[in-house]
Amino acid sequence: MIKRAIPLLHVSNAAKAMTFYCDGLGFRLEFEHRREGVEGDPCYMGLSRDGVWIYLSSFSGDGVAGGVVNLMVDNVDSLYEEFVAKNVSIDLVPTDQTWGSRELYIKDEDNNSLRFIA
Repeated sequence: MIKRAIPLLHVSNAAKAMTFYCDGLGFRLEFEHRREGVEGDPCYMGLSRDGVWIYLSSFSGDGVAGGVVNLMVDNVDSLYEEFVAKNVSIDLVPTDQTWGSRELYIKDEDNNSLRFIA
């Protein structure tokens, strides 16, 4: 039985990614792992928001830059307002799609796409 899936995205700079995801998108750092004696990259970290987890890694071979995560949400418009207030760059403003959902797209510095879908 599969209980849950946690996407893994590759990032090139863990500190910048943590700032973007935590300060900009409202995720919380749950853990970070580095090789002993290393303070910067590479780093493997787990972030959460509203019970949803995302893993980010700057370790070579972990994940692929330019990945996509679909996040199912209650209200795309309230997230849009939150992100704009935090000066997060928006790739697709809340848009009613022809397939029936309302979607908001954001990309991080490594071209990973987060799609918020209601």
